[in-house]
Amino acid sequence: MNTTSTPAVEARGLTRRFGTVTAVDGIDLVIEPGSVTGILGPNGSGKSTFLRILIGLVRPDAGTAEVAGVRLRGDGTAIRRVVTFSPGEIALYGEMRADEQLAWLLRGRSRSAGARARALALRLGLPLEKRVHQFSHGMKRQLLFAAAMGPEVALRILDEPTEGLDPAKRREVLKVIEEDCERGGTVLLSSHHLSEVEEVCERLVFFHSGRILADEDPLELTRRARRNLRLEYEREPDAAQMAEKLAGHQGIARLEREGSLLRLELEEEDCRGFLAGLANLGGPPPLVVEAGRLSLVDLYRTVYGVSGL
Repeated sequence: MNTTSTPAVEARGLTRRFGTVTAVDGIDLVIEPGSVTGILGPNGSGKSTFLRILIGLVRPDAGTAEVAGVRLRGDGTAIRRVVTFSPGEIALYGEMRADEQLAWLLRGRSRSAGARARALALRLGLPLEKRVHQFSHGMKRQLLFAAAMGPEVALRILDEPTEGLDPAKRREVLKVIEEDCERGGTVLLSSHHLSEVEEVCERLVFFHSGRILADEDPLELTRRARRNLRLEYEREPDAAQMAEKLAGHQGIARLEREGSLLRLELEEEDCRGFLAGLANLGGPPPLVVEAGRLSLVDLYRTVYGVSGL
C-alpha cells in the first residue's frame, strides 16, 4: 500500500460549462493513494468530463485540481507525466499494427512500460501483429487499457475500461486492476455498471447532473442490495393485485410498482422468510424473482430518489 500523505487527487470547486449546460458543477473530491475508487453515474452525469479535466484535456471554468501533488495548469502536460489515461472514446490509427499502436501510445515512457503493456495485451489475447482496423470495438478498448497499465505512475484514470467486453474479458480486466492495487497502485475507475466496480473498489462516488450525489462504502451498498427484491408478473393487473396485498405488509420498507414489475426494499437483509410467506398471500405467482441485486438505475431511483437513466 502506498503510504505517502499526498492525495492522489485533490479537486476543489471544479466546474465546467458547455454553453447553457453545466457538465461539472463545483466538484470537491479528495482521493487517497493506494486504492481503487469508482466514479459511477449514467451517461451525462459529468463523470467523463470530470476525468478529462483532471488530466488537462478539458479546461475548467472554475476550481482547482492537483494530481499526485502536481497542480493542474495550462494543458495538463505536467500531470500527464504522472498519470495514465484510458479514454471512454476510442480513436486509434487503423493502419498501424497493434504493437506499433502500443509503442505510439507509450512514446516518451520507459522501455519497461512498453514491455509491461505488451505482456498485458498478450495476456488479454490481443493479436499484436494485426492492424488495428481489424480489431473489434472491445479489442481496441483492451489495447488502450494495456497501454494505460504499462507505465509505473502515481495514478491510473480508466474511463469505462470494460465497456463492450464479454463477461470473461471483463473479469480479466478487473483482475488486472486488483493486482495493480495490491502492488500499491492507485486507480480512478469510471463505470455505469455497479455490479462490476463493487468487486474491486474500496470507495464508490456517484455523480448526478454534474454533482456528487453520494460517497459510499461498497460493503454498505451490498447490504442494501440484499434487502431488495424484484418481482415480475405476467400481466400488469397481476402486479397491481399483489401490490394491494403487500401494501402495509410487515417487513417491507418500500414498495413500488412499474407496470408488471414490483420493486421492494425489505427491512431485513435475509429475504428468504419473506419469499416463503409470499405464496400464503394468494394471487398469481411472479414469473421472475430477483433478490439481492441492485442496478445503478434502481440505486439512483430507490435509494437516492433521482433518475438513473
